[in-house]
This record gives sequence, structure tokens and C-alpha cells, in this order.
Amino acid sequence: MDEITGLFPTPFLRAPGTLPPDLVQGLVEHFSSLAMQDNNTSVNLSHTQMLKPGDSPLLVEAAARVTPKLADFGALLFGERIGWSLKEMWVNVLDQGGYQAMHNHANSFISGVVYLSPTHPASRTVFMKSPGGIDFSFKNDHAGVTTGPFNAEKWISPQPEPGDLVLFPSYLLHAVPPNPGERRITLAMNAIPSRLDSWGYAINFSG
Repeated sequence: MDEITGLFPTPFLRAPGTLPPDLVQGLVEHFSSLAMQDNNTSVNLSHTQMLKPGDSPLLVEAAARVTPKLADFGALLFGERIGWSLKEMWVNVLDQGGYQAMHNHANSFISGVVYLSPTHPASRTVFMKSPGGIDFSFKNDHAGVTTGPFNAEKWISPQPEPGDLVLFPSYLLHAVPPNPGERRITLAMNAIPSRLDSWGYAINFSG
């Protein structure tokens, strides 16, 4: 009998209700007014400065709830439970009509998002397959094509609720389509491991 094997799948962790409602509300109230840095491509998207967990008791509590999930996810990426730390965190405020262009996150290994407000279904986070190199490419793309996990170019993440966390490898391209609904607020983050060891050749990360 023929067998189909999905080679080298990309992990994506979704942890509903990671942050409790009172913490979500506190983060929204404290950081929404601090998101004053304009986005480079969308006038209806703004960000806070890069934050460390120690910058606020609210972030300390959020980090304490997220960090065990980083260890779980890191074990999938590297095959071992190792120490993880949140390198940076920031709050995004996406008003109606705003969007986030396709991007990934440099200088980190795990990236994540905690949703702090209701999200319109049309502005769920979208993840993209890498566009590849500069060679010519060919597609089979028309009304008769059935899209599946091996030929899809995009994947729309599940509908989130306030307090939900998602984690993904930092290299994974993602974007947010134009927001047709109410203000969308998220807490984004990047994380690094304490070290990586390749048969005795170790790289240590600090921060």
C-alpha cells in the first residue's frame, strides 16, 4: 500500500488562555497608550518600544506564564529541554484598516504572540511558505486545484481569544491582513535559548 510521509514538519504551538483575563486587561490598559512608534508600512499600526520582562510587573507575570511554554516548544525544535529567556517583548496596536506586512524575526529562535483583544476573523495571523530563491518558478494554480498541506503557500492561524498564546520558529514568515474590525492589540515576543551544543562545540547566549 502506498504511504505519504510529511517530511520535516514545522511546529506551531497554540496555548489557549495562557494569560488570565485580569492580566490581559492590565497589559491593555498600561501599554496601549505607549504604542507610539509608527509602523514602516501601515499608518494604522503602531508599536511600543522594545521591552524587557523586568520593565513592568505585568510583563514579569506574563513572562512567568510564557516561559514554560518556550521550554516545551524548544524541545520540539532542538530535541532537548534547555533554558529559554525572553529577549524582547513589544505591544502592537492595529486599528481599523491597518495591516502588518510579511516579515520574520531576526536574532531569535522562537517568536510568539499573545492576543490581548478580540481579533476580527479577517485579520488573523497568516503564515507563509518561503518564496524561495531568484530562479524561475512554475505554479499550478487555478479554480480546479485542491489546496492541501503540501501545495499551500499560506496558512491562516486559528481564531484567537484574548489571553491565547502562539509560538513559532522565528524564521517563519507571517503577516496580518488589513483589519476591518475593532482595534486589535497583541503582545509579541522573541526568545533565545541559554545555549546550543553540537558535540561539545557550544554556543552560549546571554541577555
